[in-house]
Amino acid sequence: MHQPAATYTDKASAYQGATRAIDAILDGEHNMILKMSTINCLLQEHLSHCFWVGFYCMHAGQLMVGPYQGTLGCLHIALDRGVCGRAARTQQTQIVADVHADPEHVACDSRTNSEIVVPVHNAEGQLIAVLDLDSTEAAAFDAIDQQYLEALVQRHFASGPLETAYQWD
Repeated sequence: MHQPAATYTDKASAYQGATRAIDAILDGEHNMILKMSTINCLLQEHLSHCFWVGFYCMHAGQLMVGPYQGTLGCLHIALDRGVCGRAARTQQTQIVADVHADPEHVACDSRTNSEIVVPVHNAEGQLIAVLDLDSTEAAAFDAIDQQYLEALVQRHFASGPLETAYQWD
């Protein structure tokens, strides 16, 4: 059974604790929604500098809110709008120290002051989503976040089979 997160003294330790828990729980799991939901929950639980953690999934040429933890997310984001759209368009991680200074930022929650958005690809290299983390702190995200988050999405979405749909009985 999963144990609650410990209090961490540094960001790298928090990510190490989160990834250990995520990897253990998702061992052998292939369902995209279950993976996204679990990752959100455990990142939110372990990372004190985040107040919103979630996925925006590619659907019909735009991003659509997927599983997340936090306040209400934007429902749809066009690829030509926002930091999430830019991450999807460029397929590169975006770190924004001050979202209020970024002309592309879409304010889904006015409390957001910084964010990181990581593209998520499947095993075929197709962009399937972006992982978005928001903070009320300015400049909360850096190369440590990028390193751990990119490795996490690579390991859980691009390294093997992925079930992407539910079959309704």
